[in-house]
Amino acid sequence: MLNISKFIGFIFLLIGCISGNNEVNSDPQYDDGKLYTGAELTGAYIELLDGKNVGVVVNQTSVIGTTHLVDSLISAGHNLVKIFSPEHGFRGEADAGEKVVDGIDSKSKLPIISLYGKNKKPTTAQLEGIDVLVFDIQDVGVRFYTYISTLHYVMEAAAENDIPLIVLDRPNPNIHYVDGPVLDLKFQSFVGMHQVPVVYGMTIGEYAQMINGEMWMKDNVQCELTIVPCRNYERGFRYTLPVKPSPNLPNSISILHYPSLCFFEGTTLSIGRGTEFPFQVIGHPELSGPFKFTPVSTSGAKYPKHENETCLGLDLRKVLPTKDRLDISYLLQFYKEAEKKGVPFFNDNNFFDLLAGTDELKNMIIEGASLKEIRASWQNDLEDFKKIRGRYLIYE
Repeated sequence: MLNISKFIGFIFLLIGCISGNNEVNSDPQYDDGKLYTGAELTGAYIELLDGKNVGVVVNQTSVIGTTHLVDSLISAGHNLVKIFSPEHGFRGEADAGEKVVDGIDSKSKLPIISLYGKNKKPTTAQLEGIDVLVFDIQDVGVRFYTYISTLHYVMEAAAENDIPLIVLDRPNPNIHYVDGPVLDLKFQSFVGMHQVPVVYGMTIGEYAQMINGEMWMKDNVQCELTIVPCRNYERGFRYTLPVKPSPNLPNSISILHYPSLCFFEGTTLSIGRGTEFPFQVIGHPELSGPFKFTPVSTSGAKYPKHENETCLGLDLRKVLPTKDRLDISYLLQFYKEAEKKGVPFFNDNNFFDLLAGTDELKNMIIEGASLKEIRASWQNDLEDFKKIRGRYLIYE
C-alpha cells in the first residue's frame, strides 16, 4: 500500500533539490566544466543564512579551496554561533573511537560541541538560538564510516526542533559501486544505522535525502532539508580527496581499500594503524607473508593493535582495487592460515558482526563457504536496496 506521507515527503525533497540545482545552473561562472563541491557554490545557499543564527556541523574537510567553511562564512558576515564536530574532532586529529571533548575554536572563538562519545545527537539545549544548521563533511561512501551516523542524528535533532538543515554535498570516492551485505537491524549500531549495504554508491547529499524520504529517523520524523548539489559531477567520476577525511585514511589507496579491509578491525589482525600506511597492509605476528611492518603509537593511533610487534602479511600500497566490488578474498586467505596455525582470528566481541551488519558473513567464513557463495548470499538484498537508492540519486 502506498505510504502517502512518505510519497509527499519524497516529492518535496525532489522539488527542493531540483530548484537548488537550477539556481546554480543559472550562474554562468560555473559553466567551465570544473567540479565544484556544494560548499563552493556559495550563491546557492548564502541567502538562506542571511540574518540567521547559524550552527555548522563540520570538520577538517569542510573547506572552500584552502579556506575553512567556518572562516569563509564569518568573513562573509554571517552570524555563526556554534560548531558541532563528528568522530575525530573539529580538526580531524583524534584516534578512531577516541573520546572528543567540547571546546572552543582558537581562531573563531566559537564553542565546539562534540557529537562523538556519549553525546552523539545535538540536544535541544545545544540547539537553542540556532535558526539554521549547515552540514558539510566529506564522506567516503561506506556504511561503517560514522559521518553518516552523525548526519542521521543531526537530521533527527533538526526535525524535532524545527530547524532547517542545509547539506553541502561532496563527491564520494567510492561511488562507482554498490556491494556488500545489507544491514540486519539486529546489528544496528553507530557503525551501521540503516538497512544499506557496506558500499552504497551515493553522495552524502543523496544519502540525506534517503534518510529523510524513507523516514528512517525516530518516530518517522522528517526534517526541512535542502541539498546543495555538486556542480559538473557525474557518478563515474573518480575523485581524489583534497583533505584526508580521518587520521587513518591518508590517501586514495587507503580510501579505496577501506571498504574491504575495515572488516579486519573485528579480527586479531592489523591493517596498519600505527604505521605510515594504515588500511594499506594486513598482517599478524604469528602469520606469514612477504611484508613486515611494526605498529607503534602515533597521534592518530595511540594504542594500535600489536603495538611494537613485527607483523607479517601483505603490502597493498601498490595494489589499486580494480573490481567494482568488495574484496573478501583477504578475509578468506588469512582466516584459513590462522585456523591452520591455531591463531585466534575473530575478536571475542561482536565487532566483526557490527561491521558486517550481520552474523552471516562470519558464519559462512567459519563454515568454509567459497567466495562465490558468500557473494551470492547478499545479492537479493542488494537488488532490493538499489530500488530504494534509485529514488534519491541526483547525479547521472
